[in-house]
Amino acid sequence: MTTTPKAVRRGLPRGIWVLGFVSMLMDISSEMIHALLPVYLVTVLGASTLTVGFIEGIAEATASITKIFSGALSDWLGRRKLLAALGYGLAAFTKPLFPLAPSVGWLVAARFIDRVGKGIRGAPRDALIADIAPRGLRGASFGLRQSLDTIGAFVGPLVAIGLMWWTADNFALVFWFSVLPAFLSFGLIAFAVNEPEPDPSRESAKNPLNTAAMRQLGSVYWRVVAVGVVFTLARFSEAFLILRAQNIGLNAMWVPAVLVLMNIAYALSAYPAGVLSDRINRTGLLALGLVFLAGADLALALLPNLGGLALGVVLWGLHMGLTQGLLSALIADAAPPSLRGTAFGYFNLFTGLALLAASVIAGALWDAYGPAGTFLAGLGFALVSLAGLLAIGNGLATEGKQ
Repeated sequence: MTTTPKAVRRGLPRGIWVLGFVSMLMDISSEMIHALLPVYLVTVLGASTLTVGFIEGIAEATASITKIFSGALSDWLGRRKLLAALGYGLAAFTKPLFPLAPSVGWLVAARFIDRVGKGIRGAPRDALIADIAPRGLRGASFGLRQSLDTIGAFVGPLVAIGLMWWTADNFALVFWFSVLPAFLSFGLIAFAVNEPEPDPSRESAKNPLNTAAMRQLGSVYWRVVAVGVVFTLARFSEAFLILRAQNIGLNAMWVPAVLVLMNIAYALSAYPAGVLSDRINRTGLLALGLVFLAGADLALALLPNLGGLALGVVLWGLHMGLTQGLLSALIADAAPPSLRGTAFGYFNLFTGLALLAASVIAGALWDAYGPAGTFLAGLGFALVSLAGLLAIGNGLATEGKQ
C-alpha cells in the first residue's frame, strides 16, 4: 500500500495529532521525575543503588505485563479510548504522590501505580491510532506520535534541569511542576479525542488471549513480532550510553545531555521515516535503521572520545527513529482489526522482555570485557539481525492493509 499525493494533501486526522500531544505532555511530566528520581532516592531518602535498580525493574516489568491484558480487554470491549484515558488518568493522579512521599516505600508505590497506568494505556492507544489512521498514512501516523513522544522525552529532563537551577535543587517543587503537564495530557485524551464508531460488521473478540486468537493473528504478524524481538536484543538500554559518557570522562553535569542528543535525533527522524514508509517498502527502512545501529555500536566501541560519543549517540537516535514507529505500523498492517489491541499487547510484552534480557547481557559483557566488548557484541547482534531481516523481509508485508 502506498500513499497517494491526494492522501498526503488531506493530511493526518486531528485525532492522531491530539494523541501525539497527549504522549508528549505525559512524557514531559514523567521524564521531569525520572531524570531526578534516582538521585533523589539516594541523596535525599538514603536509598541504596540496589533499591533504585529494584524499583526500576519492578516498574518496567509491571508495565510490560499490564500491556497484554489492557490490549486484549480493548478488543473484547470493542473500545480503545476508555482504557487509554484510564491509563493516562491513573498516571496523572499518581504524580502528586512523588513530592508528597515521606519514604522509599511510598515512592515504590507511586512508581508502581504510574507504570500500571503506562501499561494500561499503551496497547489500546496504539490500537486507537491504527483505527483512526487512514490505511495509506499509518506509517506517518505512528511516526508523528513517536516524534512528539520523543520530544517530551528530551524536553522533560531539560525542564527539570532548569527548574533545579531556578529552585536551588528543590526536588519536591520540581515534582509538583510535573503535575501540570500530566493533567493536561489526561484532559486532552478525555475531551479532545473522538473514538471512531466500531464497524457494525466487525465482531468483538470473545477471548483475545486464547490460542485460537493467537493463530488468528496470522503468520505475518508473528514474523513482525520475531523481527521486533531480534531488533530489541540488538539494542540494549540507553543507560549504557550514559555509562559510556562517564567512562570517557564527560563531566557529570553534562551526562544527561547524552539522552537529550539521542532523543533529538530520534524525534527529528521518526516522523519523516513514517511518511517515507507509506510510500516505499517499510522493510528497507528497517534495514537502514539496523545499519545506523551497527554504526553507533562501532563508534561507541572504537572511538573513546567526545566526538565518537556524539557520533554514536546520534546514530543510535536515528536507528530508533527509523525502526520504532515502523514496527508499530507493521503490527497495525498485519493484525486483524478486531485483535489490534491484543496484537500490540503481545508485541510490547515480548519486546519488553527482550530489552530486559539484552540489558542483562550488556551489563555482564561490560563487567567482563569493558565498554568496547559490550558495544562490539551489540554490533554483532545488529549484523545478525540485519541478515535475518533481509532473509525474511518480503514476509513482513501484507497484501491488503486492513
